[in-house]
Amino acid sequence: MPNYYTSKLAAQRLRACYEVAPPTARAYLEAEIDFVLEHLSPEMGLLELGCGYGRVLRRLGPAARASVGIDTSAASLHLAREFLGGLDTTLLAAMDATRMGFPDGAFDLTICIQNGISAFGVDGRTLLREAVRVTRAGGTVLFSSYASAFWASRLEWFRAQADHGLIGEIDEDATGDGVIVCKDGFRARTFGREDFAALAAGLGLAARIEEVAGSSLFFEVTVA
Repeated sequence: MPNYYTSKLAAQRLRACYEVAPPTARAYLEAEIDFVLEHLSPEMGLLELGCGYGRVLRRLGPAARASVGIDTSAASLHLAREFLGGLDTTLLAAMDATRMGFPDGAFDLTICIQNGISAFGVDGRTLLREAVRVTRAGGTVLFSSYASAFWASRLEWFRAQADHGLIGEIDEDATGDGVIVCKDGFRARTFGREDFAALAAGLGLAARIEEVAGSSLFFEVTVA
């Protein structure tokens, strides 16, 4: 769904998606951030791909030496600058995650969480290759998606977003098997365990795939 998060679901509308999240979705979001925090330490430089309005960076930024968030939505980045106003070690930039302007090995930890690999609407191999490029040798790349066991809760959350007019009406006939489809063109697939394994194999990367809290599926690469 190229450009959906830029043209239709950015800034305050994106923020509202998290404000209407039911308790199970809120627990998932917290567990996801907690898992990333386990990989972060005060001497590290952090990069988030698809930072949106700064929801994740506000939690992770204080735990890092410095953090950078990139996004393609100018409106989301504008809101993020307000949302992260007190974090002077965090920088934001408008940038395509598949063609970043950073030098090789610039970061210790690069993250693309909450199924961003699907939401970006880009080639997954290109995205991962670029994430690995900007991460130093010995550093870590973390991508995440939804665990299959979280499907019912995820669908409940997306229906709440649709009910509040944040995304289009759910196309119930087309929705299922990890894919959510809305009648306004929104489409979100799930990047599963087999997808991540194939991606790693295609790029010749050693990766670890771990389910977290019965809700997130994390794909972890230690850069050689």
